[in-house]
Amino acid sequence: MNIVFVLFENVTQLDFTGPVQFLSRLPGAKVHVVSKDGAAVKTDCGFSILPRSGLAQCPQADVLCVPGGHGVRDAIADQVIVDFVRQQANGAGYITSVCTGAFILGAAGLLQGKKATCHWAYTHLLPLFGAMHQPTRVVRDGNLITAGGVTSGIDFAIELIAAISGEDVARTIQLALEYDPAPPAHGRLRPGCSRNGNRDQSHILIR
Repeated sequence: MNIVFVLFENVTQLDFTGPVQFLSRLPGAKVHVVSKDGAAVKTDCGFSILPRSGLAQCPQADVLCVPGGHGVRDAIADQVIVDFVRQQANGAGYITSVCTGAFILGAAGLLQGKKATCHWAYTHLLPLFGAMHQPTRVVRDGNLITAGGVTSGIDFAIELIAAISGEDVARTIQLALEYDPAPPAHGRLRPGCSRNGNRDQSHILIR
């Protein structure tokens, strides 16, 4: 099973490294991390990630995953990246995104008429790509799976593992990687908080 992650400059590394850590343990998985030309890409944390290959050398994905980050605006404007995502999606069993990576799927025409999510601060933009926002961490619509911001990518990976290999495999990998969230800052996001494009910190409730 070919699992393809598409990286670009200024990607949010946890959008990628969270799900790849889980999905790489999926039985039979072969992970392909690719960038436009195969060169290292700078993350938003100040270090770079070296992909496996460029887009031209990438095999057909069974699972296609597009992370987000500050570089999404430039990636959307890059026709080579957008065309690659569209072409790969045609043959993929699952088309997925984390955070603002959803907008790259949108630029490729893959969100039209679909239920989807992304980072809470940008959900108001989803209708621009024909998507219908659903206020949950992971949204599945057919073979399209979108995850909310950053850490939601881990939730998405576990759900995808369960869909492909069953709940027992998902639980085993979750246990092995000790995923049992208990955040020390007890906060939550208010559902549907992204109103009129307002993105200030009042959306976050700290208890």
